[in-house]
Amino acid sequence: MDNKKTVLVVGAGPAGLTTAYELLKNANDRFHVIIIEENRQVGGLSKTLFYKGNRIDLGGHRFFSKSAAVNALWEELLPMQGSPSWDDLQLGRTIPLSAKGPDPEKTDAVMLHRDRVSRIYFLRKFFDYPISIKWQTFANMGLARTIRSGFGYLASCIHKRPVRSLEDFYINRFGKPLYAMFFEGYTEKLWGVHPSHIAPDWGAQRVKELSLMGALLNAVTKPFRKKDAKVETSLIESFSYPKHGPGQLWETMADRIREMGGIIHTETRFLSAVRDEDAKDSPITSVEIEDSATGTHSTISCDCLVSSMPISDLFAGTPSLPEKAKEAAMALPYRDFMTVGLLVRRLDIQNTTSRKTIANIVPDCWIYIQENDVKIGRLQIFNNWSPYMVKDPKNTVWLGLEFFCREGDSMWTMQDKDFIHMAVTELVKLGIIHEDAVLDSICAREKKAYPAYFGTYDQMDEIRSALDAIPNLYCVGRNGQHRYNNMDHSMLTGMEAARLIMEGSNDRTYLWQINAEESYHEEGAST
Repeated sequence: MDNKKTVLVVGAGPAGLTTAYELLKNANDRFHVIIIEENRQVGGLSKTLFYKGNRIDLGGHRFFSKSAAVNALWEELLPMQGSPSWDDLQLGRTIPLSAKGPDPEKTDAVMLHRDRVSRIYFLRKFFDYPISIKWQTFANMGLARTIRSGFGYLASCIHKRPVRSLEDFYINRFGKPLYAMFFEGYTEKLWGVHPSHIAPDWGAQRVKELSLMGALLNAVTKPFRKKDAKVETSLIESFSYPKHGPGQLWETMADRIREMGGIIHTETRFLSAVRDEDAKDSPITSVEIEDSATGTHSTISCDCLVSSMPISDLFAGTPSLPEKAKEAAMALPYRDFMTVGLLVRRLDIQNTTSRKTIANIVPDCWIYIQENDVKIGRLQIFNNWSPYMVKDPKNTVWLGLEFFCREGDSMWTMQDKDFIHMAVTELVKLGIIHEDAVLDSICAREKKAYPAYFGTYDQMDEIRSALDAIPNLYCVGRNGQHRYNNMDHSMLTGMEAARLIMEGSNDRTYLWQINAEESYHEEGAST
């Protein structure tokens, strides 16, 4: 007789897949694991899109973590390269190699070592990201801006504002002039609201370690640091990256899950949860799902439910939750995301750095577009993430133009051809390409890409309490916890959920604290 318990996981992104993988790897004899995923592809926002031999990484995903457990899992699935990649060979570049690692020229199951180069494009010039303390920065800013920035930073050191908003957080960290130049407009472009109306939590999570003093100390101490010295996450200089983009890792993990007996239903939508009693603390006993291809409804019984779907969707389909918490959850704000994949012959911006690149293109993985006269937020150059992301990396440049929007707004509802035309026009306006350099293009949309920190976000404690009252429900990942997690943080929530399920515990205190505790940011995770 089969006494295994059934764990149903909603969402096949990093958190959901990691939960399933950990359960099957460590307790296959005790659990059946079923995953349902709304999309055709696994990986969530970390999936990789394929278009005519070129690959798109949605959002750009650096594989870097302070967690030993996360790094070990990445190595287990895609080992670090042991021989040079194609562009390493072409450029005669020397990089760290793993003694027994695979050769990326001979196998696909490999992680590459990449240099992190991300810069800011502002005033039609390049600034280092994070902002560096060097002559070129001051020359780009001009004398007047430099003087104002210096006095503004000193003022922020002497007088700290009460931190009631993200604006307060940034001004305290950098001073008002630098905030106005490098954070205010971009943040409003990203979130669609002014930083003065956003909770400071986002800054504490995403740029907590980044400061002007930190940048200065990093520059001064860099020549004297040991290779294994701790470096702030925002200042990392290299990272790992799957040969064919982040989605390759999640496709590999999904294959392993299937090999261990796990079931993954793609194009399958969560409709509603069923609970035994009309009480807020009753468990979920089954879930009604819909096959998107056929429209067929069916029911899956479960002993535990792991949810990485948006909290608003979970509340919409779960009965017997407190009305006040439900109203707040249903109103939680999100930011949606559009990407234009653009294949071009060449770039007009020049590589004036000392870094060698194929065809001497700029070396950036992505560029933050700080200019307020365009809507584009970031520009990815996939050639620099991995040469294997591009069909012809010698003769073409494969770009990802990223736009932040809201589902249903004027950008989201544009016809693809009109949106692509707007995107190309903006790159031409910025001096990055000529229109006649464009060879091909594609447009992609992602709903609820970024959980937002305004609106009813200030009621998250009440929302969380309502969810925690359900004894067999575990919320994981970026959307499952409405927290702007990095990929490794989402994986850690999956690992923690798996541990709790294996131990039969529903104490989800630490599960909700991942990427919220100061100790994680400063010292590295304990797992």
